[in-house]
Amino acid sequence: MKERYIVFDVETPNRANDRMSAIGITVVEDGKIRDSFYSLVDPEARFDYFNIQLTGISPEDVKDAPDFAALWQTIEPIFSSGILVAHNAPFDMGVLAKCLRAYGIRWKAQAYYACTCAMGKQCYPNLPNHKLNTMCEALGISLDHHRADSDSTACAKLLLDYQAQGFSVRPFIRTYRL
Repeated sequence: MKERYIVFDVETPNRANDRMSAIGITVVEDGKIRDSFYSLVDPEARFDYFNIQLTGISPEDVKDAPDFAALWQTIEPIFSSGILVAHNAPFDMGVLAKCLRAYGIRWKAQAYYACTCAMGKQCYPNLPNHKLNTMCEALGISLDHHRADSDSTACAKLLLDYQAQGFSVRPFIRTYRL
């Protein structure tokens, strides 16, 4: 069976976590990174100072970026082509669901996803925590944290590491109601 995982990470402009200011997508297929995509996103929402400091993304950075509805035209075929994966996946899945609702986009009622944080807790139980930066440091994976493209690539590399350790994604697949 062909395995295709759509590993993604989103950055948000404010604490509401209902809009994206950036998205990174890394496609893993048959045990290899096959493709990647990155875009800033005009959230059409206010930015909190905290989020600007955390992500480095400001309102000026996204002024010419597509909004989520326009971007969805590009990323929907990618998202529909495999199982979604993220680190602390309920957060990223929640932001995705809220963006779909906010823009009145009907995609599907539910999506299958897996969380590399949950997988990491079983694969590497002795780490002090299982945050993305901690996991990457422990495994020697390069990371420019809170940059969606770097985060999605690092998450994809974690997924590949877990698989190399003999961990199957299947027991970690969950259903998210969109």
